[in-house]
Amino acid sequence: MTPGEWEALFSDLERRISPDGVPSVTRLASDNPEDPFRVLLSTIISARTRDDVTYAASLRLFRRAAAPKDVADLSAEEIAGLIYPAGFYKTKAAYIRGAAEIIARDWEGRVPPDRDLLMRLPGVGRKTANLVLNLGFRVPAICVDTHVHRISNRTGWVRTRTPEETEEALEKILPRHLWIPLNALLVSFGQEVCTPLSPRCGSCPLFPDRCLQRGVERRRD
Repeated sequence: MTPGEWEALFSDLERRISPDGVPSVTRLASDNPEDPFRVLLSTIISARTRDDVTYAASLRLFRRAAAPKDVADLSAEEIAGLIYPAGFYKTKAAYIRGAAEIIARDWEGRVPPDRDLLMRLPGVGRKTANLVLNLGFRVPAICVDTHVHRISNRTGWVRTRTPEETEEALEKILPRHLWIPLNALLVSFGQEVCTPLSPRCGSCPLFPDRCLQRGVERRRD
């Protein structure tokens, strides 16, 4: 597709999702621009956790402590209590405290705009690092979660087996200025329309001409 065709496709998807469908981490980043630390922590909390739970848990933590040193001064038990009932909240609390301690102690309290450094933090993989670059620093990077991986393959944009392969393949075909909005758009679209099971193909702006429906066995209107 040409850059113009990609832009038109993104616009069509945006018009289909509800205004309140913005992912929690994106909402938190918008509420606190230029604060990559909050993006980092809320992204850690968000793994395998519903958006509404992520948003509320993040706000509770930030009201108690929002700077790396302040978070590091909390115990893992205190952090766990603040982010409960996020999934795996005890494990995430240890990750959060460990990351805050490293940032406060070794990096002068500043989250670095560097993927490799970010991935040295506990609980931070490539997906989280890329989202921090996107929302915390406005650095173009393709953040591939389950929604991005599923939809990119289902539509036929790519044919890949892993999120890492999907990221690499999308980098080759997607205009760079669309790398940042991709994740939030497909997360919302994947939650509301292109769901894992029985996607709402009948109300999808890509159906049937712009989607291969690869792997779809059941669909809804």
